[in-house]
Amino acid sequence: MSNSSSFKEFLFLAFADTRELQLLHFSLFLGIYLAALLGNGLIITAVACDHHLHTPMYFFLLNLSLLDLGLISTTVPKSMANSLRDTRAISYSGCAGQVFLVVFLVSAELSLLTVMAYDRFVAICRPLHYGTIMGSRACVRMAAAVWASGFLHALLHTGNTFSIPLCQGNVVDQFFCEIPQILKLSCSDSYLREVGLIVVSACLAFGCFIFIVLSYVHIFTVVLRIPSEQGRHKAFSTCIPHLAVVSLFISTDLFAYLKPPSLSSPALDLVVAVMYAVVPPAVNPLIYSMRNKELKDAPRKVISWIF
Repeated sequence: MSNSSSFKEFLFLAFADTRELQLLHFSLFLGIYLAALLGNGLIITAVACDHHLHTPMYFFLLNLSLLDLGLISTTVPKSMANSLRDTRAISYSGCAGQVFLVVFLVSAELSLLTVMAYDRFVAICRPLHYGTIMGSRACVRMAAAVWASGFLHALLHTGNTFSIPLCQGNVVDQFFCEIPQILKLSCSDSYLREVGLIVVSACLAFGCFIFIVLSYVHIFTVVLRIPSEQGRHKAFSTCIPHLAVVSLFISTDLFAYLKPPSLSSPALDLVVAVMYAVVPPAVNPLIYSMRNKELKDAPRKVISWIF
């Protein structure tokens, strides 16, 4: 029986035993990571440099890209480095740092997606009051609340998780330090305190999801009344990408933290973690630019500014 205080490191799940498969894992994650860096970097640069994009919607999209870059940079580079060096280890402090950053960024992203739904609701359902409600000060305050709430949420969960005695070894069945996997190493009932916090957080997340759904019910009701087909198309083009991002992110996130032990397996846990921690940061820029002319033109504008 060993206590978590005696741990100097944790060991991640091994992706593969052979060197060839380890290098394949490295190459795959490297491609995804570079795609996320490129896509989110282009959005950040375009929104920051193009004054036509200095609107609440793009301001929140810039914040989303920053959160996505932070999330994928917290998990993927360490996993790639381990595969390249043929190791599975992460230090105790490094694991605690990963837990803090993942919870911080995931919580903040969920809050931001809720704010973005509110922004679309005001823009489409209350257009005459949009400038007053979504002024620059209001947007900055909302963004600050998003980041602050994520920080406090992460502080609470990280402190609580790493105060729990661990005696089931130091092997984390995941490619990064994830709270549900660390709780499996607990050797006392004190882990139920963190489970309770996770349930409360899940209820808050579900509340955000209900708010987003209700917002879009009102939005689609208004949009369908627009007589102009072009007007309806423009409204849908700003709403559908956000709904796609929300559906992917919230569903996989809630499943990862609330799935019953009977459904847990290393393969399933790995797929779910990839779906909420790796895939969204890589595909969000593509989803948002797919039906958005301004973002489609962003790469050309960025290249013209550089050269």
